[in-house]
Amino acid sequence: MPLTADRKKALRSLGHNLKPVVTVAGNGLSEGVMEELERALEDHELIKVKLMIADREVRHQVVGELCEKSSAELIQEIGKIALIYRAAQKPDVRKSNLLR
Repeated sequence: MPLTADRKKALRSLGHNLKPVVTVAGNGLSEGVMEELERALEDHELIKVKLMIADREVRHQVVGELCEKSSAELIQEIGKIALIYRAAQKPDVRKSNLLR
């Protein structure tokens, strides 16, 4: 179910102070990157991803593919940073960026 505009706004404000926890570089969406993304989304639910890709169009395509493969939703994309969200199966209060 897609997020409402108000929910996205709230998630953007929560994500403002977050640091990127996953970096996508020249190798693109490798198996290691996808494993780390899955772990980060399950632990934190709301994460920032840094994309070390120069071309804007390619970067936008990679973000779309990343969200599609991980069943996450893009909250915001500014420059080389993407804020993505996926609800955890079993949220951990100590790790989740939403439950603090």
